[in-house]
Amino acid sequence: MPDQPDTQSDTQDSYDQGRLADVRVLIVDDERDILESFDAAFQSEDALTLTAADGDEAVRICADDPPDIVILDMMLPKRSGFLVLEKIKGLEDSPIVIMVTANEGQRHQAYGESLGVDAYLQKPVPLSLLIDKAVELIEAQDNARDD
Repeated sequence: MPDQPDTQSDTQDSYDQGRLADVRVLIVDDERDILESFDAAFQSEDALTLTAADGDEAVRICADDPPDIVILDMMLPKRSGFLVLEKIKGLEDSPIVIMVTANEGQRHQAYGESLGVDAYLQKPVPLSLLIDKAVELIEAQDNARDD
């Protein structure tokens, strides 16, 4: 009898994929601990992650090979998060951007929104909330493309 495909294990494999499988995520933060914890959290959902520790590096990555989503700190060396946001939202096919900051000012949030930020979260942000927001925004983008 010829070998039959193992449909049960194929089905199981599809269930085991994370919610961000094959989503390219750029994480930008100058604090190594935060960068590493965000990176691990996104990888646990099967995201394909890139990291950058300063604003110039983030802009270069987005210009060369834009990710699907950017997790962006506001306070960065070389180029602030706002300047990074302005630059990458000016790209033809700009990624989703979630700005994560310790700054509690409403003025900063309003400015980020005026530049096109997709979500604005306060540090310390629970990793589950950050992941949920990323999933929500990716799903909304996918649904908009399907319409």
